[in-house]
Amino acid sequence: MFKKIRKAMSQDKNSQAQEDSLKDQVEETLDQAIEDADNNDASAENNDASAEEEQEELSEAERLKLEVQKEKDKFLRLFAEFENYKRRTGKERLELFKTASQEVMQSMLPVLDDFDRALNEIQKTEDKSLLTGVELISNKLRETLRSKGLAEMTVKSGDKFDADLHEAITQIPAPDKKLKGKIVDVVEKGYTLGERIIRYPKVVTGK
Repeated sequence: MFKKIRKAMSQDKNSQAQEDSLKDQVEETLDQAIEDADNNDASAENNDASAEEEQEELSEAERLKLEVQKEKDKFLRLFAEFENYKRRTGKERLELFKTASQEVMQSMLPVLDDFDRALNEIQKTEDKSLLTGVELISNKLRETLRSKGLAEMTVKSGDKFDADLHEAITQIPAPDKKLKGKIVDVVEKGYTLGERIIRYPKVVTGK
């Protein structure tokens, strides 16, 4: 009888011990689970912080890139404006030189006309030395002006009249049928400076 009671008590103690052991295992499992959850939360927070830092670094790089592009565009615009300014001022300077040269050349044309008239009159005399001297001066002046771009337009009687190249001051009955609509006489010579006509030849045409 006592043996059965002791056996039962011994079984109760074993059951209690098993329950206590199971309880301890459950508590350890719960503690480990809680610890793992805390670690996971901390890791997630660290990952979020790292992602935010990476995002901030990326945003800063993009901002710097945009600023560099903006400065580059500004520089290119300034460079283009400077090139346009340089080209414009160069063209204006060239036009100024041409204009100044043209004014000087135009002021010399009446002097050339006077030389032509003087030579025509001197040729009627017998003073050959005077003719030679005036021709030398005339030729020297013309050669100097020619070196600066002045050229006499070649126009003669019998040439076809061109309103773009000639200035008709009057019309006369053509002395010959071949001269109808053509140049009969050249009253004043024309001159070009480079490719520009600075004085149109004045002519008489036949009708």
